[in-house]
Amino acid sequence: MTDTRRQIHDYIEANPGVHFNALVRELDLASGQVQYHVRKLSRASEIVDEHVYGQTHYYPPTYSEWERAAIALFRRETSRELLCYLLANGPARPGDVADSIGIARSTLEWHLNRLTEQDVVRKRHTTEGVVLDLTRPDETRDLLEEVKPSTVDRLVDRFMALVDDALEPEQ
Repeated sequence: MTDTRRQIHDYIEANPGVHFNALVRELDLASGQVQYHVRKLSRASEIVDEHVYGQTHYYPPTYSEWERAAIALFRRETSRELLCYLLANGPARPGDVADSIGIARSTLEWHLNRLTEQDVVRKRHTTEGVVLDLTRPDETRDLLEEVKPSTVDRLVDRFMALVDDALEPEQ
């Protein structure tokens, strides 16, 4: 394995779910160079590439399909906050989660839609209304400890929160 390919492989091992642009940026390599090497690594089954909501993420081959989709979502700061709230507090109503983590309901719903599509969070309809809970709390906790959102991911989430605050009607 070439030094560049080893560098990319090792970075993916240490940062499961990293997306293509982050690889280019963090490793300070040309995008064509990264593209060439990730293709070689993928064909050799040394990494797995997964397309999740418009971005390609890279993983070591040891992660299951559910784990790969979950990790891609965990890289979003708002999704992480939502999941941490549910881990700490158990099942909760969407309004309580949004208020607690300080986001607009529309932002919460955007993240919830993705988390429910990937079977990370479940929406249950009860006599008191909708309740959110985790489908796999133990696996979620373990994966959250492994994955930290990148600086760019955090900045995008914070920008979205600012836009939401600006667009949210006064109550």
